Amino acid sequence: MGPRGVVVIGAGQGGLDTAAALRGRGYRGRLTLVGDEPVLPYQRPPLSKGFLTGDTAAGDLELRPRAFFAAQDVEVVSGTRAAKIDRERRTVLLETGTTLPYDSLVLATGARPRTLPVPGAVSLSGVLTLRGLADAEDLRKRLTGPPRRLVVIGAGFIGLELAATARKLGHEVTVVEAQSRALARALTPTMSSRLVARHAEAGVRILLSREVTALWGSAAGRVEVVELDGAERIPADLVVVGIGVLPNTELAALAELQIGDGIVVDTHLRTDDPDIYALGDCARFPSPHAGRHVRLESVQNASDQAKVVAAGICGDRVPYTAVPWFWSEQYDMRLQIAGLTAGHDETVLAGDPEGGRFSVFCFRDGRLTGVESVNRPADHGIARRLLASGTELTADDVRRPGFDLKTLARRPQERLTHA
Repeated sequence: MGPRGVVVIGAGQGGLDTAAALRGRGYRGRLTLVGDEPVLPYQRPPLSKGFLTGDTAAGDLELRPRAFFAAQDVEVVSGTRAAKIDRERRTVLLETGTTLPYDSLVLATGARPRTLPVPGAVSLSGVLTLRGLADAEDLRKRLTGPPRRLVVIGAGFIGLELAATARKLGHEVTVVEAQSRALARALTPTMSSRLVARHAEAGVRILLSREVTALWGSAAGRVEVVELDGAERIPADLVVVGIGVLPNTELAALAELQIGDGIVVDTHLRTDDPDIYALGDCARFPSPHAGRHVRLESVQNASDQAKVVAAGICGDRVPYTAVPWFWSEQYDMRLQIAGLTAGHDETVLAGDPEGGRFSVFCFRDGRLTGVESVNRPADHGIARRLLASGTELTADDVRRPGFDLKTLARRPQERLTHA
């Protein structure tokens, strides 16, 4: 069967970074990267922004040039999926029929968009999701040309970024969200309100606390109407569904690994099989910042977890403790989030929301848990360092007149609170 080595299932950010980190640590064994798309690993964040406007070309999305894989002796198997894991024999069977032996297996299988469970969502043309490059290429073609009526279902990061991009291209945009506010699970009410206000300024119509009940189409089977609760009907030339994702756990479940809203792993990102790791969007891990198991969908999380997995495979077991951070770009707003703000019980606003530069500091039981910043990159960078070091910062500190996070950061040895 040939030499064993490391097999990485999933050629996204986490999978690629695992391979790169292994070679960076001096791992010289066989290394295989399996991806289900027929392209080299690429960046996903630009797909809802610069790629749709044409500012970013497909070639600019590549995370590494083809020469990298040859130079690092990484075998890339593209355009196929893993069908089965044989844990006893330590092999992976691909859908092509190829069997890959492994000493260590890394599952970086990512996630897939949730489907909208209403009539017409699957049967009508012109109803899309945005996850991969093929999705983005299709959507870019449809958004090129005269103004169209676009309805985005879901006011999450992807939905709002897409709305901003489509509005920039001159399209009429309506966003429908079932929750009472945008990004309810990710942002504070203060930040949600500011984002919605900015979209309204740009001419985007956002409907909150509204349910989609059906999609209706023409005789030719093309979507024409989005029907909401209360029988309201919104004309639509194009519908994009962005109501979250589901982790791709089927392969792990078939191998009888522990599953629970993701592939469950320990602090070292190992599954209940010590030879199998999981990371990125598909993995549910114990977070010291949340105090519980969480599953995070971000480039940072996948990339940082890749380093921990590579270390473990190379015999240097370290826990995953990186501070989570996220970002989103909408219009002239660069939103950055440090930490996990869910579950906070107190917030303090600093800066100038009307001027478009401010931060929201979130606390739980008196401790800083996260900071949301708009166009204040220094606040974001310093907040990440404070959260990583455990430096004390209270809500009263932020409220104090003349509060300046930069000044406090220059005095790292001083206690931030005052008697």
